[in-house]
This record gives sequence, C-alpha cells and structure tokens, in this order.
Amino acid sequence: MTKLSVNINKFATLRNSRGGNNPDVVKAAIDAQLFGADGVTVHPRPDERHITYNDTRAIKQIINTEYNIEGNPTEQKFVDLVLETRPDQVTLVPDALGQLTSDHGWDTIKHKDYLIHIISIFKTAGIRVSIFVDPIIEMVEGAAQTGTDRIELYTEGYAKQFLIDKQAAIAPYRTAAIKAKELGMGINAGHDLDLHNLKFFAQNIPDLDEVSIGHALVCDAIYLGYENTVQLYKRQLI
Repeated sequence: MTKLSVNINKFATLRNSRGGNNPDVVKAAIDAQLFGADGVTVHPRPDERHITYNDTRAIKQIINTEYNIEGNPTEQKFVDLVLETRPDQVTLVPDALGQLTSDHGWDTIKHKDYLIHIISIFKTAGIRVSIFVDPIIEMVEGAAQTGTDRIELYTEGYAKQFLIDKQAAIAPYRTAAIKAKELGMGINAGHDLDLHNLKFFAQNIPDLDEVSIGHALVCDAIYLGYENTVQLYKRQLI
C-alpha cells in the first residue's frame, strides 16, 4: 500500500504566527505517527518561517516511522542539516530563496551534473534521495541519469485539472510513473493532493510508493480532528 507521510510545516506556521510553542510541532510529529501515518515530512527553509532547523533536529529524536526532509540543496545550511540528522529520505526541491511554496520540478537535463554531485553526497551518507520532477518524460529520463533513488511527481497540475477533467489530469502522471518504474526509480508524489483527488490519483499511478501531504491535511484536521483526518487520508490509499 502507498505510504502516507504527513508534512507538519503548517503546524509550525501557526505556532510562529503567535510565538511560544503552541502548537508543539514535535508533538504534532509524535501524534501523526500515533494516528497511523507512515512517516513525517518537514521542509525547513533558510528563513525558518515555519519549520526551524532546531525543530528538524528535535523531531529526529522521536521518529519511529520514516523521516523525510525536503529542501533546496543549493543552501549549504540545508545540506549540513541533512547530513547531521540522517533522515530516511531527503527530497530535493528547486525552491528559490523566499519562495512561498514549491511550484515546479527540477530541470534534470540542465542541472544534471549538479544533481549527480549532490545526490552522491547524500547517498554516500546512507540517505535515500528523491527529487521533485514535473510529469514530463524527458525530465523523468534525465532524473534516471542523476542516480536518484526516487522521483517525487509534483502534482499541482493534476490537482487543478482534476476539477475539470480527471482523466486528462492523470494521463501525464501515469505516463511519467510508468517510465520512472521502467528506469528503476521509486515513485513519490505531493503538492495539493487532498481528500477529493487523492484516491483517484493513487488508483491510477502504478507502483506509487509514497505521498507527502501537509496543507490540505492540516486544514481538514481543523474541522475533522487530527486523528480522524490522518485515517481518512490513509483510507484513500487502500
């Protein structure tokens, strides 16, 4: 079954808006696991506007499932943090400095040499590597040449088109996933997946290893309760 990794960044956003430690993001990570999540994802950014580097270190101490750290490896501070904390997986995202949220995958052809270099650093440390990729065959083929273990399909395009034509929305993602599997890479997915579009996505993407979901899940938890929401998302993946 496809694994659910809960991205807890938005808990930190809420905490930071007021100061103090409410909500407690370490407890949010503990509870995600207790409520049935298969893993916890964090995305520390250089300005630490939500998850901080110290949060990332503290969460490492309580993880008993899978720990996934996302971020842009062009920031040496991020690379050092990942090598220090040794998560199960690092997901490399080509975010610009100060970017509100992730909005595109890597150009795996243009940045091939860089990706080969940085991926080898993490893999030498025993960390599984996934890289953000748009559902474009050339980008998937380029990813295979970097040495990455997995790709994470960037799903904003799917989520937007799903409301108009779900078959057209899923088509490029299915094609990209099949190609990734042919080339020996695992398949993750994330961005704007929610209770409305997740089940259809999971049912139509063969060999989907993991989805990482944060914003929609935390928004749903406000109305439905955190434990119930984690379970509802898990059920979409059966």
